[in-house]
Amino acid sequence: MIVSRNPFEQLPSLAVNPEDFDVLYSAESFRTSLLDAISKATSRIYLVALYLEDDEAGREILTALYEAKQRNPGLDINICVDWHRAQRGLIGAETSEGNSALYKAYANKYQHPIPVYGIPVRGREVFGVLHLKGFIVDDTVIYSGASLNNVYLHYHERYRFDRYHVIRHESLANSMVQFIQEEMIAHPAVNDLAGKDKPETKEIKSAIRQLRASLAQANYQFEDQPATEESVKITPLVGLGKRRNLLNQQIVKLLAAAQNEIFICTPYFNFPKALHREVKRAMKRGVKVTIVVGDKTANDFYIAPEEDFKTIGGLPYLYEVNLRRFAKANEANIAARKLSIHLWKHDNNSFHLKGIWVDKRYMLLTGNNLNPRAWSLDLENGLLIQDNYAKLTDKFEDEVSRILEHTHLICTYKQ
Repeated sequence: MIVSRNPFEQLPSLAVNPEDFDVLYSAESFRTSLLDAISKATSRIYLVALYLEDDEAGREILTALYEAKQRNPGLDINICVDWHRAQRGLIGAETSEGNSALYKAYANKYQHPIPVYGIPVRGREVFGVLHLKGFIVDDTVIYSGASLNNVYLHYHERYRFDRYHVIRHESLANSMVQFIQEEMIAHPAVNDLAGKDKPETKEIKSAIRQLRASLAQANYQFEDQPATEESVKITPLVGLGKRRNLLNQQIVKLLAAAQNEIFICTPYFNFPKALHREVKRAMKRGVKVTIVVGDKTANDFYIAPEEDFKTIGGLPYLYEVNLRRFAKANEANIAARKLSIHLWKHDNNSFHLKGIWVDKRYMLLTGNNLNPRAWSLDLENGLLIQDNYAKLTDKFEDEVSRILEHTHLICTYKQ
């Protein structure tokens, strides 16, 4: 098979057997897979998420982790969540200790405690959060944009739809664990939320600034592995801030490389200028662009008319205005079928998918929402996949068909 020039040829990567790459298609299967992996862990468990919620699903995960630790005290278990998000209640709720109270209660209840590290990306939550993704169990990486609570894990009737991928690869797992250990946990700004001597944010402001500066220069460390026609190439990427952000740079390069088609998922339609520009250029050179975004009622900030309105409930309407403006500006492309916009809506469930697929050859798995906040404020990561010999095409096409299952096509901005 002859392949065209690869713009990522010089990018270091890991060679992964396609049989060691699996796609999960539902929040429920993600939950059961994560719990199963935890129960069978033999050496290490590193979970990184924006938050681990004090609800039934969050407690189920935390209980599974603690039971694994009590069975095998030598099991290396570490949890990382956002420092600020863990110490407040839900938006609009009364002031509380937040999820950190749960972590302390569990640490006091069991003989062998598990640290839950709070990562303070900025001095205030509004200016940046831990949005890094990845659950590493032994030598397996379970990668999803999901956090850990009832809705993300489909514990009750409602679910928040995301993407879920399982990659069995020792070097990838090692690289991600090394980053967590050396760039996050080891830093003086990072503290155990389950511990007794947790400082106040104002006491560590200087350390937080140093952490952010350090994270902005950090990268995943691994040895480049030669790939064959029987393997796919995966590069873990991390980025923080507007300048010299490797993840942002590769996303722009990914869109610029498109020759035939681009498939983008985002929960909040609000592209940074650089992405908007590349999408526009792609359509101009004849690339077919498909964008899948959640209906405003499938946005996790949506507040139904019969409920008490809060300011944050205005965001879904703002994203809808952005999308309508984009569709109006590109009406000719929609009519010419150069641009397809799909709105996702399934009952009262919500939509949290993000990612890019270019020419059925390059894929980005990421928690990055592809919006200005992700582009400049939050700590983000992603896995860039080069499938030069179409080893994963069937798996990704199956995933795309599941993603489109509950969507309808926008034919005009007036819809």
